Amino acid sequence: MRPRPPIKGRGIFSGTGIIISGLAATLVALAVPIWSYADRPGTAGANVLSADTILTQYGPLSVQDRDFITKARLAGLWELPAGQLAQEKGTTPAVRTAGQHLVDGHTFLDQRVRDVAAKLGVALPNEPNDQQKQWLATLKAAQGEDFDREFANIVRLAHGKVFSLVAQVRAGTQNAQVRALADDANTTVLDHIKVLEATGYVDFAALARDLAASGTPTPAGSAQPSFGTGSPIPVTPSPSQNYSLPPAESSPPPSISP
Repeated sequence: MRPRPPIKGRGIFSGTGIIISGLAATLVALAVPIWSYADRPGTAGANVLSADTILTQYGPLSVQDRDFITKARLAGLWELPAGQLAQEKGTTPAVRTAGQHLVDGHTFLDQRVRDVAAKLGVALPNEPNDQQKQWLATLKAAQGEDFDREFANIVRLAHGKVFSLVAQVRAGTQNAQVRALADDANTTVLDHIKVLEATGYVDFAALARDLAASGTPTPAGSAQPSFGTGSPIPVTPSPSQNYSLPPAESSPPPSISP
């Protein structure tokens, strides 16, 4: 019995199928890492928007945006009275000047916060949180140079934490009102950091340890919702406040180890 001759084209189709299968496997291998990377929080494909994001006429209002507005209000609720205490109890011109900067800066910034919150429908707190109340109690109890040191370090630590949040919000927000508020907050907070450091009482080593222990804020959520077709309305930032720094000679002399 003669063997059946091979069917023409079978080898060609088999080879083509192998090539197609290989190409498909390659595409899957390339696509899976890209999808996995984009889906992870903190990557370039992720952002701070989530299902809780609200669409406003000024642009999307994220959870992080609302948290920033709330924290900006809380900062004023305790730092303004802390500044008043520094004006009354500070033992050096630099400490009293720093107190004046806190009063002026947060009077201005609190007005901006309340205006933005009203436009965006964000409810604001009317009293400091428990941690801030404790800081105020510490400052009220301190006297003399002990007050100067406590004031400079407590308020500088708080400003360092909010400074990183302001930068994060300014870089990522899609809301024009929040963006303008972040500009004002950045100017005010940086001014306060400078005048607090100009007192000469800031312990930078302790400050670095405290900030490292507390960590940095992270974006809330990463899913991209649908926002319809609303168009953001441009907002003109408020004029930056310009406060003069205290003279260097107002700072206390550096301590000399025996």
